[in-house]
Amino acid sequence: MEALFHIPGLRYNFPLNMLLIDMLERFPKYFREGVKIASCFGDFPASLWSSGRYSAGDQCARAYVTGVIGAINAKNVAVRYTYTNPTITEADLDNEFCNFCLDQVDTPKKMNGVLVVSPILEDYIRKTHPNLKLNSSTCKCIRTIDGVNEELKKDYNLVVLDYNMNNHFDELEKIIDKERCEVLINACCIPDCPRRAEHYRVIGENNRITLENRKLPKDKQKPLIPWECSYGDNSMPSITRQYKTHISPDAIWDKYIPMGFRNFKIEGRTANIFSLVKTYAYYFAKPEYRDDVELLLLTNLVSNKIINLSRPKAVRDE
Repeated sequence: MEALFHIPGLRYNFPLNMLLIDMLERFPKYFREGVKIASCFGDFPASLWSSGRYSAGDQCARAYVTGVIGAINAKNVAVRYTYTNPTITEADLDNEFCNFCLDQVDTPKKMNGVLVVSPILEDYIRKTHPNLKLNSSTCKCIRTIDGVNEELKKDYNLVVLDYNMNNHFDELEKIIDKERCEVLINACCIPDCPRRAEHYRVIGENNRITLENRKLPKDKQKPLIPWECSYGDNSMPSITRQYKTHISPDAIWDKYIPMGFRNFKIEGRTANIFSLVKTYAYYFAKPEYRDDVELLLLTNLVSNKIINLSRPKAVRDE
């Protein structure tokens, strides 16, 4: 059975994601059987409606937005916006750039979607873009099976589970519609983090402050809300793979897929690009080809061009 993966990034990770998709098409022997990239998720900076990660940087050119969406969709891969800012108000719904971005993914193929948290924004998108697939975000921090089952009764394409449910198989068996659940497999947050929901709110507020500051002279700009994780930077794979919430590649195929789960999310929109390469090789490549896949992806990224992937030995020899 296919394992449908949802991978991070629409701007900074775009070249890497397209390389990965190309390699999966051209060299399936390197990869686990059944791997399919179902979507690329994220936002185009700077988007007021986005959250989960801080959306800094200059606003993307509109031609870039349409080009990225077109390239991803041409590979039969969906684009999913992380419009999960929990601080959205009615006054925010007329944001010009976010509405432009929505228009670009509302295509005749009806393959693209949006991850949502705010009921205000969700209702707006349902009314203005009914062709888009709405997904319930993990940012809602739904921690009970009853809560998940209630969410699955709603009109969502997928419901992204809270990472703290991972590997609690007795509980996961009680989910009524596992195929419509998406499992976050490589969360970098510590298990049972008590500040996770508050962190999402602060990120949303800081995205708002950043956009407001662009319209103000420097002496009038507001400071960002300070945030420091009490648990330090634990995003190194050697640390996160020890968490009880971590899901290994073998567990995906040996446990989750036989249970009925098909959708798996890899986080990493703002991850170090080299760390993300290792994560992709870890989850997608056959163990005996992980080093080759890492090398091919990194060589392409460093050279900033598409090399002849049909000659991996030559790449290793250089």
